[in-house]
Amino acid sequence: MSNWLWLIPALPLAGFALLALAGRRLTPRGVAVIGVGSVGLAALVALLACADLVAAPPPGDAWIQELWRWIDVAGFAPAIGLRLDPLAAVMVAVVTGVGFLIHLYSAESMAGEEGYARYFAYLNLFVAAMSILVLADNLLFLYLGWEGVGLCSYLLIGFWYRDPANGLAARKAFIVTRTGDVAFTLGVLLLFTRLGSLDIQTLMQEAARQWPAGSALATAAAALLLFGALGKSAQLPLQTWLPDAMAGPTPVSALIHAATMVTAGVYLIARLHVLYALAPAVQAAVAVIGAATLLLAGTCALAQRDIKRVLAYSTISQIGYMFLALGVGAWSAAIFHFMTHAFFKALLFLSAGAVIQAFEDEHDIFRMGGLRRRLPLAFWSFVIGAASLAALPLVTAGFYSKDLILWQAWASPLGSRWLWTAGWVGAILTGAYIFRVVFVAFLGESTRRIVRRPGWRMGLPLVVLSALSVVGGLVEMPPMLGNRPLLSNFLRPVLPPVGALPGAAGFETALSLLAFIATVAGVYAAYRGYVRRAGWFVRIVGSHAGTIVNGFLLGGGGFDALYEKLLVRPFVQLAHWDRRDFVDAAYAGLARLCRVLYRLLSVTQNGRVRRYAAGIVVGAVAAVAIALLELP
Repeated sequence: MSNWLWLIPALPLAGFALLALAGRRLTPRGVAVIGVGSVGLAALVALLACADLVAAPPPGDAWIQELWRWIDVAGFAPAIGLRLDPLAAVMVAVVTGVGFLIHLYSAESMAGEEGYARYFAYLNLFVAAMSILVLADNLLFLYLGWEGVGLCSYLLIGFWYRDPANGLAARKAFIVTRTGDVAFTLGVLLLFTRLGSLDIQTLMQEAARQWPAGSALATAAAALLLFGALGKSAQLPLQTWLPDAMAGPTPVSALIHAATMVTAGVYLIARLHVLYALAPAVQAAVAVIGAATLLLAGTCALAQRDIKRVLAYSTISQIGYMFLALGVGAWSAAIFHFMTHAFFKALLFLSAGAVIQAFEDEHDIFRMGGLRRRLPLAFWSFVIGAASLAALPLVTAGFYSKDLILWQAWASPLGSRWLWTAGWVGAILTGAYIFRVVFVAFLGESTRRIVRRPGWRMGLPLVVLSALSVVGGLVEMPPMLGNRPLLSNFLRPVLPPVGALPGAAGFETALSLLAFIATVAGVYAAYRGYVRRAGWFVRIVGSHAGTIVNGFLLGGGGFDALYEKLLVRPFVQLAHWDRRDFVDAAYAGLARLCRVLYRLLSVTQNGRVRRYAAGIVVGAVAAVAIALLELP
């Protein structure tokens, strides 16, 4: 299968090219066949390649395919090369598999929209760029995919560009992530200039050989790359773009949050884990940032009224769990949660999309209600996704991955009680905010009529993702439930296992019980607050202080307002002053001189042929005279 790796990014890329060049001449059915089919074929190739990797691991546990040399200058010769190892296999299987389901859903949900072909062209390009990112065997090729997903996010968030708010959200996403991309670029350049290569495997070997743990260069490179990861993965302090990205179509939100874009930072840190092991201060910062982000985003989700913004803050929070795992050295746990999160978050967004369309583009959860019987497929899909997100024990995939993260945050030599506590409190918040949506939007009183029900192309992805959100966690069973760490064993050739502190194993069952209590406590709090309407809850929310706190959380914790004051307004004021500086005055003077000369010369353009002829004769005589005077 190593000879067929190139098809994984090439098929959706070909779909993009066909739709971009001939999309206007195709029927909607033809557009859907190309858009959905290209990603479906890519998913099939990816799954076959992954199965081959599992059944017959090659030497070095990786399939490598070098297509051609990209550049060859003075010994610098990066290749267009692909590498499928266990880490890339998990990533690309999820990207193409979940991406295919989202494409299939889109074929129905976006039917009749203006720019149908353009939408699928962008979506195909998104999957192609993310496939390149996870399969690239060098940082230059990876950078191409990195920038590609940034471009596609801009195009898709602003898909409905006729609304200025959508264009603003797209520009915000592009600019905020670009801030991180600058640091990412500097980190890549630092690695290349100091280690002499862009090949990822060579870089990690040379870094381990040349840089001692804690060295300034390793710390600087890891910190720069971390800042790039924070932008793409919407972690503090660059998380502000993701809630506004909900301006795009709902399937786009599902693709960005579940299978592409925001997981790029998680993959980058996991792929370069050797570098982060050499920079313990930066790795500790990864854990702290993840813990802080999951708490802030989980709290903000409690105040949102827009169903998609609740899910957006949920994504920020769950990516925070992945960063927490990466920071404590639980590399496999982070990738495990990436996989389960892709299943249940795609399910939640697509279920929410069915509800939004049923209510004529209504997003406010307090204007929905009564959907359990009227939209049973969307209801049960959302409940399954919510249960998996909240980590309902034993019967959901999210339980196994989140429980593993919490356990390793406690037991790892790089973990701490504080990090575990942050994750545990985050579990309470998760159960509260997601079941708040379930109780209000799905179990409340019916307030609106339903105008559209999902067909089979929207329903089939919901069924498949529901099943994956239940059984997807069985690939990593904890010791108390059979001890079958299949995923960790599969990833072991790429990602080393995390150690455990002496005596920590005795706490595993107790910690799992506490995680269960956190889930139940969150769900019960949502039930008391929004079903039973407890008096204390109503009084707190309705108080003056409660209103202020709610407004603060509704605005994302004040980060947008802070950046507006510290960055945006000073920049705008500086641009206003700079508009009248001496450089502009010099060019304005030159422009005025040109206008004056134009007016003088235009006088000669009077339409009188005799004067033109006389002018030609005078000019010719003058030219000859000058030539004669110049002769020796």
